[in-house]
Amino acid sequence: MNKPVTKLTLKDYTSDQEVRWCPGCGDYAILKTIQKLMPELDQPRENQVFISGIGCSSRFPYYMNTFGFHTIHGRAPAIATGAKLANPDLDVWVITGDGDGFSIGGNHMLHVLRRNVDLQILLFNNEIYGLTKGQYSPTSKIGTRSPSSPEGSLDAPLNPCLVALGAGATFVARSIDTEAKHLTVAVKRAHDHNGTGFVEILQNCPIYNDGVFEHVKDKKLAADFRVEVEHRQPIVFGQEGEKAISLNREALQLEVIASAGNEDRILIHDETNKVQAQLLAAMQGPDFPVAVGVLYREEKACYVDDTQQQLVKMRSGKGSLEELLRSGHTWQVK
Repeated sequence: MNKPVTKLTLKDYTSDQEVRWCPGCGDYAILKTIQKLMPELDQPRENQVFISGIGCSSRFPYYMNTFGFHTIHGRAPAIATGAKLANPDLDVWVITGDGDGFSIGGNHMLHVLRRNVDLQILLFNNEIYGLTKGQYSPTSKIGTRSPSSPEGSLDAPLNPCLVALGAGATFVARSIDTEAKHLTVAVKRAHDHNGTGFVEILQNCPIYNDGVFEHVKDKKLAADFRVEVEHRQPIVFGQEGEKAISLNREALQLEVIASAGNEDRILIHDETNKVQAQLLAAMQGPDFPVAVGVLYREEKACYVDDTQQQLVKMRSGKGSLEELLRSGHTWQVK
């Protein structure tokens, strides 16, 4: 007689390690959301693997009661790729930050995205280096004052979602650390996607960059400064939905318009339209709201599936390794 399957809960995914982040850090909210989501994915816990680099966010694997690997700075995507290729049955998650993922790890991030490896990347973006005491990061706004830029950063920030789209990512979403319901949907859809699911999470650092995303998080302000995009739905925002996003087709750029009387001009979100996704990802204040939700998805061959098919073909064929090594352009050194 088969034993009944025990339904896992949030507690089953909570490790016995003391969570060591600063009070008020947005990482706490993200951790709780992911721990709560795990049982809903209906995956064996022994197949769940969380892989991180270096940074505040990269302590994440310690707090998940799953397998995990706290790797070296910026190299989590490469190690995660190896783990997934070695055992495609694993459910592999990459936890990284804006510095870890897009500074020293920028090269690895680009290639895991273009290859479309079947794993989930959660990028915690607080626009600062938190672990190493507040230096400006690749996503920090111009003028950010920090120990390494006391007069204000002069570097133009990169946009994680735009970089992901440019690298050929097949699933790109953006969410917010404390918006549990919204974040849950975004992460679950990334998990269900066959390929690399990239989710940028706007996350507060209360010590070194407090309030940098307050305009999209504060209940009194958020309606005017963020827009939640949904597939095949008009892109409207504001306290009463009185504002909308429109596409100026002559200039090929977005505009903010009044909703009333302009119903035929309101842009309808199409998450399969890459050009539209790039325009939405680039929106930022003060002239535009920040777009959150699934910005883009594309059905495309998964790198893991392709490599498995290639291995089957290689193993099923006949041939000589010696002949292969001596084929093509070869020469002898005397």
